[in-house]
Amino acid sequence: MPDVSNTVIADALEELGDLYELDGAIVHRVLAYRRAAQSVRESARSVGGLAQAGRATELAGIGATLQEKILALVQTGAIPAAERLREQFPPGLLALTRLPGVGAKRARLLQRELGIDSLQALREAALAQRLRTVKGLGPKFETSVLAALDELAAESDGEENELPRRATRLLLPAALELGAALTEGLHTQGPTDADVRIAGSARRGADAVKDLDLVAVTEHPQELTQALGRLDEIERVASTSVAGARGRTHSGVAIDLRIATPAQLGNLLQHFTGSAAHNATLRTRAVRAGLHVSEYGVLDDADGASRMCATEAEVYELLGLPWIAPELREDRGELEAAARGELPRLIELGDIRGDLHCHTVASDGRATIAEMARAARDRGYEYLAITDHSASHGFGNGVSPGELAAQIERIAELDARLEGIELLAGSEVNILPDGSLDYADELLARLDWVVASVHTAFGMSQERMTERMIAAIEHPLVDAIGHPTGRLIQRREPYAVDLAAIFAAAARTGTLLEINGNPDRRDLCETHARAAAAAGARLVIDSDAHRTQTVANMRWGVLTARRAWLTPADVANTLPWPELARRRKRTTPRGATPRS
Repeated sequence: MPDVSNTVIADALEELGDLYELDGAIVHRVLAYRRAAQSVRESARSVGGLAQAGRATELAGIGATLQEKILALVQTGAIPAAERLREQFPPGLLALTRLPGVGAKRARLLQRELGIDSLQALREAALAQRLRTVKGLGPKFETSVLAALDELAAESDGEENELPRRATRLLLPAALELGAALTEGLHTQGPTDADVRIAGSARRGADAVKDLDLVAVTEHPQELTQALGRLDEIERVASTSVAGARGRTHSGVAIDLRIATPAQLGNLLQHFTGSAAHNATLRTRAVRAGLHVSEYGVLDDADGASRMCATEAEVYELLGLPWIAPELREDRGELEAAARGELPRLIELGDIRGDLHCHTVASDGRATIAEMARAARDRGYEYLAITDHSASHGFGNGVSPGELAAQIERIAELDARLEGIELLAGSEVNILPDGSLDYADELLARLDWVVASVHTAFGMSQERMTERMIAAIEHPLVDAIGHPTGRLIQRREPYAVDLAAIFAAAARTGTLLEINGNPDRRDLCETHARAAAAAGARLVIDSDAHRTQTVANMRWGVLTARRAWLTPADVANTLPWPELARRRKRTTPRGATPRS
């Protein structure tokens, strides 16, 4: 029986989700197939092999029904449900749903109103300006459709009937790992003078990226583009020129390599780091000063000269601005702040003094207290709070009240003999649906640190969820609220909650709000974290580590905080533990005076 790759299985599940969406299925059913496809795509194991062994259900989002569908695909090359649905729609209609800016809803609208059932028919209608006659569409939609069709034709060697491939979005750590592999490969296999760097949304620290931008300077561009095609990660290179190349990895990630001379590195890096909105505002500002900014240089209307910049700082300096950190370049007021000389001194990883959220084998972690402590100490932290899950958190092992009492003693014993780091006894307690906590106050009072989080009953109304969380925020022994919106990037939307009310309550009570560094969470996200700080709330950045390696998750939390414009003063765990303990709303850990 031939092996069916994870990519083929994931594509088939995504297609089935698209077909159900065309068929008008409820959104939860469509999302279930897309989540399952993502789980398959990210699996390091052969999902086809798991299905044949009856074990595909071991993957997140795969139940018995999907196990059956995957097995059918592996054994017969098709999923019967998909075959039946395909018969209901013209073959080209599914391709329309994959085109950026169209989707299933617009595809059905275009078929109903204009009889469009293929990419070719869509192009003909756009060129004839018939799309704008449909209510809700317009000239901009026609322009974007033609651009997307041109892009598809270029990527598929002119074959426009090819089904567009769904963009593969990578979480930032995976994107940077891929970028590092590509830059290293180009350094070793390309010309010796090549300087290759990661740009785009990956450089800005976005949660996830759909493609990867690389910029390079070399006097031998042809050698560099040839080297790109030889890299193991690259499936194909679609187009090349002296200005760069475009390709795609085996996992479906689009790669855009841009090349210039060394004297233009600053122009190139600034332009292709983006964001598009930041650059648009920058160009508008430049035009008012008689300047024109592009990847090739800064053109001055006064003398007609184009000035090339070897560094980004030179680009911004020509416009009368200081250098702006990539994480801020989202057109959220950074250019205006730069012009006023009011850019913040952004927090850095080295500012973090301790980690206040991690797990051990006592709940769902994979390392002992001692192993986690040594991992934190090796990263230079002064303190670490052990915060295993409470008994009712809803998944995996939890710590009963009796076990927590024993763990408090174990942590104290280890703290007394472990040098170089202070261990704090803590817990991540579950916020129950009524807003109460699942440990008695007498036990919570013995802890150095209490993180309260929502782990169950996500489907409450916004009003009830807000009341639930504010009740926890107002609890006198709760130090921080963990991952406050409950989102999982690309997998679960935030639950309904009035964040403005949450931020106000946190500011009023002195309860800290967490930026969770788990790269699947990064919760609070940057816009919410910035709003929380503006509302007067203080934040804490934690790793939420479940093993020694993921203590390094702090990096992603700090990156989120930088995108939120946060300074060290906004983040509580930039302080030494004694000072942090004195400043929080609960000033008597373990019912006594703060340890010093």
